[in-house]
Amino acid sequence: MSAKILIAVVGPTAIGKTNLAIALAQHYQTEIISADSRQFFKEMRIGTAVPSLEELHTVQHHFIQHKSIFDDYSVGDFEKDALKKLTQLFKNKDVVVMVGGSGLYVDAVSNGLDEFPIVDPKIRERLNERLKNEGIQNLQEQLKSLDKVYYQKVDIDNPHRLIRALEICIGSGKPYSSYLNQKKSSRNFRTIYIGIEAEREVIYDRINKRVDLMIEDGLLKEVEPLFSNKSLNALQTVGYKELFNFLEGKWSLDFAIDEIKKNTRRFAKRQLTWYRKNPEIFWVNFNKNHNQIINNLEEYVTTKLNE
Repeated sequence: MSAKILIAVVGPTAIGKTNLAIALAQHYQTEIISADSRQFFKEMRIGTAVPSLEELHTVQHHFIQHKSIFDDYSVGDFEKDALKKLTQLFKNKDVVVMVGGSGLYVDAVSNGLDEFPIVDPKIRERLNERLKNEGIQNLQEQLKSLDKVYYQKVDIDNPHRLIRALEICIGSGKPYSSYLNQKKSSRNFRTIYIGIEAEREVIYDRINKRVDLMIEDGLLKEVEPLFSNKSLNALQTVGYKELFNFLEGKWSLDFAIDEIKKNTRRFAKRQLTWYRKNPEIFWVNFNKNHNQIINNLEEYVTTKLNE
């Protein structure tokens, strides 16, 4: 391959993205950029399915547990950091692999972020105050009223995304969705997307088994020391929120575990909805042999580069 290529491995949670990314990185003798927005945080290892030490030692990974939950680290920060790292890596490599379940973060690196107007910071302060005093439901209803298009696609249980959309709606007087899909920044590399898919029942079964393994591996012990900081944005994450409710005495442990499974399945469904909108993704079945995938991918890449 003469052009610089970023291979982005995407797909729903628990589908096997890490294993495929490592196989690709070994084949191309390259390194991996992690685009999982929760694996950035060093306090969140088990609940975010951080690659094992063996996997991390097999191939050089970047942006894994390099931040603290107390750090303010946005998708814009990640875009800048990832592009800087890619510039370094592409000096000696023709291919770099990126992997992660955070579609927005993958898109930020591949295509750039949409540009939004600057709004009064007091709007966000008031929205955060409302979230604290009134809960998330009122904010969800307001977004549905102001921008039904974005309401249908956003993770409405993510307060950070919710407040970001609302502050733009309120501050600009226009729907947040009207600023999306604008002309993006040019890149000096080509992104090739490879997506892993499976039947819904298979995905859900893999999710349920992964959650059980997380509990066996000590997820509750990981969550306990984080409880006093449960309002931090990084901790508004499936697997942590539910166990916080258990620690508060609101739920039984069994119920909390069932809720983790249910909410993770919902998250996987939203991931697939996001990725299905990208016609550039080369889809492969989760149980296909990695060598076969690599051979098919090479043919696909050659075709795309000759278009």
